[in-house]
Amino acid sequence: MSIFNSARGTAILTFTLNIHAALPPGYQGRPFHDSVYSGGPQIIPGRVECAYYDLGGEGVAYHSLDNTNHGSAELNQQPLHQRPQASPYFWNFRKNEAVSISYTKDFADLNHTNLVNPGTNQLYIGWTAEGEWCNYTVNVKKAGTYKVIALYGNKPNTFKFSINNHPAAECKLPVDTGSMHKWNKAEVGTITFLEAGLQLLTFQYNSGNNFAYFEFAQVDK
Repeated sequence: MSIFNSARGTAILTFTLNIHAALPPGYQGRPFHDSVYSGGPQIIPGRVECAYYDLGGEGVAYHSLDNTNHGSAELNQQPLHQRPQASPYFWNFRKNEAVSISYTKDFADLNHTNLVNPGTNQLYIGWTAEGEWCNYTVNVKKAGTYKVIALYGNKPNTFKFSINNHPAAECKLPVDTGSMHKWNKAEVGTITFLEAGLQLLTFQYNSGNNFAYFEFAQVDK
């Protein structure tokens, strides 16, 4: 799989390419499913949960710089972090995979004023590092340009999306929330899907943020 490596910047960029609505030939990832979630590919327009990246493992569904899920397999194995409002499903979510995942907790994320309340037991990707990425098989119901709205914490960094292994958007988080566990929800850029159908969306991120989900809202209805 190829991942684009253009230089980071502060501007919001959108790329328009001749991308066909089909998964890349030979892609071995599969839409996430488990005992709770069986909805198949996440749908656009709609919400794409960051923790629901594809099944398939390192180098296929994701790239992580180490082999430890620092949330589910490490932090959330401590009794203090197994919060009573959650359950073993949240404490152990994808703990055997290398992407670091946790969930919003009463004493960490909900005991202060957030720019936007993230909700209880919201799963998120954390412990992010430069050059890591996750793949999502998505079902785009209608071609067009979409606003990207992110629920995130911490630094006003940039991140990128590709569609079917082609650069598609560079987005900019608008404000520093002041902490990994202080949350904001804001529009961060746009992305264009030229065709409807199943497609591979790659989310490429860097260090310094927690990411919960992205909402994709069509601009040119």
